[in-house]
Amino acid sequence: MTLLDGASSASAPHATDRSIKRERVLALLDRTGADSLLLTSAPAVSWYLDGARTHVSLAAPPIVAVEVTEGADLVHVTANERARLCEEELPPDVGIRTRDWWEPLVTAGLQEDALRDELRALRADLLPGERARFAGLGAQAAAAVTAAIGVATPGMSEFALAARVQAALVERGLEPLVVLVGGAARAGFRHPLPTAGSLGRRAMVVVCARHRGLIANLTRWIRFGAATAEERDRDRRILEVEADAFAATASGAPLPEVLAAIGRSYRRHGFDAEEWTRHHQGGLAGYDGRDPRATPSVADVIPVRAHVAWNPSVVGAKVEDTVRVEGGVVTPLTVDPLWPTERVGGVDRPAVWEA
Repeated sequence: MTLLDGASSASAPHATDRSIKRERVLALLDRTGADSLLLTSAPAVSWYLDGARTHVSLAAPPIVAVEVTEGADLVHVTANERARLCEEELPPDVGIRTRDWWEPLVTAGLQEDALRDELRALRADLLPGERARFAGLGAQAAAAVTAAIGVATPGMSEFALAARVQAALVERGLEPLVVLVGGAARAGFRHPLPTAGSLGRRAMVVVCARHRGLIANLTRWIRFGAATAEERDRDRRILEVEADAFAATASGAPLPEVLAAIGRSYRRHGFDAEEWTRHHQGGLAGYDGRDPRATPSVADVIPVRAHVAWNPSVVGAKVEDTVRVEGGVVTPLTVDPLWPTERVGGVDRPAVWEA
């Protein structure tokens, strides 16, 4: 088993990537006329520090803030966390500003919220080191899900399968941000938090896994016994909707236009035209669950080297993978060679695992 260990030498910050990120932020400061910018959110801090693990609780904000100035990068830390962070996580080229754990963060300069959209656009164009990390994360996340689902049985509880998925992720060095499991009795729920109920005839597993700040998203299905003709037809048509989403993922395309194309695709492939309103349809992938989700009003556009995770779904069918789209070529990242696939739109897509 390949480990993506956050404390290994392989996790050292990418010096060239770090330099380019600093140049991007300094150029942004120059355009705004500000002397400094304080980064405080998990996506921004993880991106700027090239994947340093700056959390304790997965559900909490970072325990550090980064102040970017013309002269230096200053990381604000509490004294009780300084030694560990400096030894295991933070890049060696940053300055450290320490305070006691009970003291509030001293805010300085321009606050991140003032440049939220601009910073998100800077993150969207992943650099070479980030692209390599994302590919490794995707492969390991997919392998973890395969390993867990491969031992599932109809009588297994959703809790038990979720536990196996989380264990498989953690032992590979990944952080399980989201693990959903829905058995046959709960097929109508698109975000099924696991319960004590059994899997039954078929089940869905949804994962958001993080490594060094980047987040991979994927959904997989298992079915015990042969599929009905209706199931096979529905599974194929939802993959066709996703193929249309990939075709619309063109450099420079506004996210609302891609979302509109997905909405039209549901109708074209025989689904209710309003399906796009019943669950989020995904968006750009990177340092947040979606960075951002595609909505009718978001202003973001598809970058030249796009990393996306679209999320077409109807009751009983859903497809989701993290992929790179560049020059019209779709390259899935959350790929495990042991998982069955079918060819749709020239791309190998995950089929239902028939146990």
